[in-house]
Amino acid sequence: MKRILSLALLTLTLSGCGLHPLYSGGGSGAVATTLTRIEVAPIQGKSGWLMANALNDRLSAGKTAPAYRLEVRLDDDITGLGVRRDNSIARERRTLRARYQLIDLANGSVLLDATAGSDAGIDVVGSEYATIAAENTALERLAGIVADQIVARVALYAQRTQPQSTAAAPAPQ
Repeated sequence: MKRILSLALLTLTLSGCGLHPLYSGGGSGAVATTLTRIEVAPIQGKSGWLMANALNDRLSAGKTAPAYRLEVRLDDDITGLGVRRDNSIARERRTLRARYQLIDLANGSVLLDATAGSDAGIDVVGSEYATIAAENTALERLAGIVADQIVARVALYAQRTQPQSTAAAPAPQ
């Protein structure tokens, strides 16, 4: 009985704090519908190809006529960190940074201009093949992480710009 009362109290407390689910309405909700109407502009390079694929997977782009375009410019960098006695690199840091803009196709205005990024550490081993494979794997992971950040930020923007529903408004007294 105490658990039921605690759960009910927690539900009432959270509902009064102003928090709302980002993807309310599921796949047919306002945010999900907005995300499917975003086309991803081509992004240059291997990292751009990976990023475009990750974004298209997350946005489910191409299912409806686009209303927005997402333009992304990437900065992919590998920096050597550790140095061995023979002056060879022992560890690398791969950094992927993205500057992205959400553009309204109706009037060409920039609705959102932001950045996202992440980095990964890579051990440099004796085998050059293994090191290149680790660098590629790190790039694939980073593209997914940065794509998640971009989609989350665009979804938050979509939620904040949606008109408030009348169901959420308090009833007049």
